[in-house]
Amino acid sequence: MASLKVYSLENQEVGTVDLHDDLAQATLNPFIVKDTVVSYLNGLRQGTHKTKERSEVTGSRRKLFRQKGTGNARAGSAQSPVRRHGATVFGPTPRSYKTDINKKVKKKALASVLSEKLKNGQLLIVDNLKLEDHKTKKFLAWMETMNLKKTLFVSSEQDSNFELASRNVTFVKSVHASGLNVYDVLNHTNLVMTKQSLMDVEGRLLK
Repeated sequence: MASLKVYSLENQEVGTVDLHDDLAQATLNPFIVKDTVVSYLNGLRQGTHKTKERSEVTGSRRKLFRQKGTGNARAGSAQSPVRRHGATVFGPTPRSYKTDINKKVKKKALASVLSEKLKNGQLLIVDNLKLEDHKTKKFLAWMETMNLKKTLFVSSEQDSNFELASRNVTFVKSVHASGLNVYDVLNHTNLVMTKQSLMDVEGRLLK
């Protein structure tokens, strides 16, 4: 078991929390991390791209001019793919980009990136994320005193003041513990978790 310090929002040490060694000392495997991130990003793709085929282009199907005698190259209807505003051949069609990944692999990838944040001193555990004020200016001043840059906040319970204060800050993202994923952890320099959210994530990964 690794013992991690828990801080208040005033940056005062208020206790400790134990973290299982399987999570605290997880070995980083770049291959499964990459596969997990690609799977997550593929899941975000809507896949609604579509071009019109020959039968879907509007307009008359009449032959544009007679086959012989005009001196022009022979032509069919205006929907022909070779003509301007015509159809598209082998164009994109709606599809799902979802790629499945083993649950154990996904858990191992998340455990390893959390372990890396811990080893690099980029993981901060706080007792809660409840703010007294919803002012963004005060929230940014607090982040500066805590020396936080691009930060991912993880909590198990929602605080309206925190959501209001942080929602317009482009370099801050707030997620529920159940929605924590590898991509968000890697995409942020700092990771701030409440004590309860860390315990919830630990329980999910070790189950």
